[in-house]
Amino acid sequence: MQIVNVENLQKNYTVYQRKGLFREKRIIRALQNISFTVNRGEFLGYIGPNGAGKSTTIKILTGIMTPDGGSAIVDGMVPYRERKLYVRNIGVVFGQKTQLWWDLPVRDTYSLLKAIYGVPESRFKEQIGYLSGHLELGEIMDRPVRQLSLGQRMRAELAAALVHDPELLFLDEPTIGLDIVSKHRVLQFLRELHSRGKTIFLTTHDLKDIEALCQEILIINHGSLVYKGTLEGLKGMVKLPRVLRIQLREGAFSLDGRCTGFIERYAARYDSKTGTIDVELSDTARPANVAREFMQVMEIEDFRITDPSIEDVVRVIYRK
Repeated sequence: MQIVNVENLQKNYTVYQRKGLFREKRIIRALQNISFTVNRGEFLGYIGPNGAGKSTTIKILTGIMTPDGGSAIVDGMVPYRERKLYVRNIGVVFGQKTQLWWDLPVRDTYSLLKAIYGVPESRFKEQIGYLSGHLELGEIMDRPVRQLSLGQRMRAELAAALVHDPELLFLDEPTIGLDIVSKHRVLQFLRELHSRGKTIFLTTHDLKDIEALCQEILIINHGSLVYKGTLEGLKGMVKLPRVLRIQLREGAFSLDGRCTGFIERYAARYDSKTGTIDVELSDTARPANVAREFMQVMEIEDFRITDPSIEDVVRVIYRK
């Protein structure tokens, strides 16, 4: 069952550029007839380079902005027309913006949100207990928001977006700037939240987050959707070679002319700091044979074959 239905969504921005004594008007097409659906209970990743249209899409889907054409129906409502009712059904987290009151203790912020959303007392206590347990909020509940570390604040932000227990959660860069421990806690909680049937719409530049969490992804570039499907399907979109990574023995990183000529012949990439050589393999190349040839002229400690990463594939798509 669909919870988000977007059809031919368009958004244009007008900018003015000074040319001599005059200003020239230019139209930027931020969204160009994009269409997609999100099923209830799905964990969707939405990615694209800077300026691709991700934030514009999120602003329309959360009711902050109106489109210039097309339609967006979320949970049976038009976000920008039924905003007051609509926001009771969604949670939103912007990694670089806050919905917490800076000088108030975290607990007081949640009480204010309870009043704003009209959450019954018994339901509020149950939800805060659940959020506090999974996000480890106990130690920060009585601290002013301004005293929290970035990781603590992000956990508090997630809880604030979920005080009213919405069915749909929009996350825009929720792990930006977090240390490894804080990031792990956030990702672990998002998995748990998804296991409870929540629909989560995630935008991020961190593709490791996408791989760890998302069932399907959308890729937007230059205002147009270029892919919707699984990560495995994405890897099949772009044909990239496997790479043979050769590790030289420590102390043997300095190469003579014969070795450098060998590397050039194979069009290999050599990192003199780490002593690693990357060789792109053709479809017909036998990795063992290639490694054996290198072993005849260099002191090799180890070698392994790596398939193209999701980052490699997405990088190629972004360049198109």
